[in-house]
Amino acid sequence: MHKLAAVIFATLLTVSLTHAADEKKEMSSQQQRMADCNAEAKKRTFKEKADRDSFMSACLKGEMPAEKKEMTEQQKRMGECNTEAKGKKFASNDERQAFMSACLKGEKAMTQQERMGYCNKEAGAKNLKGDERQKFMSTCLKG
Repeated sequence: MHKLAAVIFATLLTVSLTHAADEKKEMSSQQQRMADCNAEAKKRTFKEKADRDSFMSACLKGEMPAEKKEMTEQQKRMGECNTEAKGKKFASNDERQAFMSACLKGEKAMTQQERMGYCNKEAGAKNLKGDERQKFMSTCLKG
């Protein structure tokens, strides 16, 4: 009888421990998300604690921020051209747009003096005189 009671007790103990272990394995969706976000955060490097906190906050909301990707050559060129354009004064938005277009194509943008010289050469090569020359120069200088 004592052996039977011991076997029943051991069986009940094993079943209850197994059940308790199963309960620990099942996490709520929030707990699972926290575990996933922590695992992802460990893969990344953060310069400051605030960066990690920001990442965790976004991750837990389901707004997983993407890793910073390497910029394409065109994106790098756009940044360089924007920086260069900030240092210049443009008479109009069209002038800035023309500068940006030339810069993004890798062309050297002409200064006003260079443009004047270019337009004069073109007008001379076409043997333009008077009103025709004036009209051509006006159009050419506008770009």
